[in-house]
Amino acid sequence: MPYGKKEDKKYREELQKKILRLKKQKNAVILAHNYQRDEIQDIADITGDSLQLARAATEVNADIIEFCGVRFMAESASILNPDKKVLLPVKEAGCPLADMITPEKLRSLKAQHPDAACVCYVNSSAEVKAESDVACTSSNAIEVVRSLPNKQIIFVPDENLGRYVQLQASEKEIILWRGFCATHIRLSEEEAARAKKEHPQAKFLAHPECRPEVLKLADEVCSTAGMFKYAKASEVDEFIIGTESGMLYRLEKENPGKKFFLPSEHLICANMKLTTLGWVAYSLENEVHEIMVGEDIRVRAKKSLDKMLEITYGK
Repeated sequence: MPYGKKEDKKYREELQKKILRLKKQKNAVILAHNYQRDEIQDIADITGDSLQLARAATEVNADIIEFCGVRFMAESASILNPDKKVLLPVKEAGCPLADMITPEKLRSLKAQHPDAACVCYVNSSAEVKAESDVACTSSNAIEVVRSLPNKQIIFVPDENLGRYVQLQASEKEIILWRGFCATHIRLSEEEAARAKKEHPQAKFLAHPECRPEVLKLADEVCSTAGMFKYAKASEVDEFIIGTESGMLYRLEKENPGKKFFLPSEHLICANMKLTTLGWVAYSLENEVHEIMVGEDIRVRAKKSLDKMLEITYGK
């Protein structure tokens, strides 16, 4: 008999119960990024963007952190919590953007601009964070860059986010790296314009990793956390969401009566979608796919993350 929806629902429910049981037995906490599958967001203790999860990782009271996201996120949690075991449900869940800059290439760029401060987007490896002065997320990139005394700022690896920061912090000279998010780059100006035409009453919210020509069409440019705040506070009932498709689940859940539309069918991060309930249960049960960062790299990378948190939260 083919595997139908009824059996699928029962299987998910059994896995959810197993994960909750394992979480209690092992004193574990589950963190999930906003781009994760709906059912993963449902079993998470904390859901948020990179900044929210980085902060949450420092405040949880648990022996195990099961990080439902991609490798650089789990690395950040491990860097900030050396006394906790950090697990990534799917070891292959990486980030093409993070792979576009290496510590060797960054050291070379820094040598060319010795007076510049180095800001790395949190979407980068532990080794790149270790070479940087401070990390940032899309939520606080402008604030972080403006806080630095240096006129010149090396910004890696996302060129679109860096270019947006340059527009908002014109007093700085941003030295860009030619990296990009493989998901956000797919949203074209034509698709965004068509979505606005199809939904004339909707506000268009775009992530700063989108192309500059797409951002020009946006009513608001903001991180995923910013999108939640904007949608909740706005008197408007319709929104076009220019970011990964996983956002719609929580937006609809937290804003009953409001409508949310994707401007493109291509806004899917394959790496984020690798995480399933089955992999979460397997990872927790066997405590596998632990993310560990060498102590030398961890200590240096922690300085960049600590400085980011200090600038943003004053601690």
